[in-house]
Amino acid sequence: MIVLVVVQTIAIAMLTLIVFGLLRTHAEILRALDRAGVPLDDSAEASGVGPVPVAAPAARPGVVDIVGTVPGGGPVKVALAGDHHTLLAFLSSGCRTCQAFWTEFASAMIDLPGRETRLVIVAQDPAHDSESRLAELAPNGVRTVCSSDAWTAYGVPGSPYFALVDGRSGRVVGSGTATGWEQVRGLLSQALGDEALGTTVDDALAASGIGPGHPSLYPDPAVDDVQGRA
Repeated sequence: MIVLVVVQTIAIAMLTLIVFGLLRTHAEILRALDRAGVPLDDSAEASGVGPVPVAAPAARPGVVDIVGTVPGGGPVKVALAGDHHTLLAFLSSGCRTCQAFWTEFASAMIDLPGRETRLVIVAQDPAHDSESRLAELAPNGVRTVCSSDAWTAYGVPGSPYFALVDGRSGRVVGSGTATGWEQVRGLLSQALGDEALGTTVDDALAASGIGPGHPSLYPDPAVDDVQGRA
């Protein structure tokens, strides 16, 4: 009987210690939340203080330089500004469709439409792709960069994906995906045609002395009203 009482006493003492420990931990958590400004009851709502809003994600940037690493090498940066076009080819080492482009880009006979167009292959960081395989696939004479940040900046949905950058205006004049090089050439030709059309219109207006802010671009409402009644 005495042994049973001793065991019960010890068990009660242990449970008491556990309860006190839990209460102490709970109190510390409440104090930490209070210091962080987190409302602990409905009083915050009553006082007009709502939850802390979550910051909206930043807008996706436009044309950015390609910063990353060379497969199996060191850091590299490819600046896109200049009197030329740059075709960014977003490829991966394990994509079946990409294999045809790796082979095509290894050919010295590849024809890139546009103004002194240069080709830059952009793969993902070694954490997301095989660096050794990329080093094997990278064509000689073609800049190949591992940069997952570039994939994010240009909103690449998957590989293969292509973006044509105009170094003069600093903007993407065409982008899309394709399964073969001829499709890519078609996309490039269409993008360059649209770009040339826009440039021709601007040049024609400038030759006539009509530029941004010219009065002819903002007709007089009174004149329009008279012509409308006539």
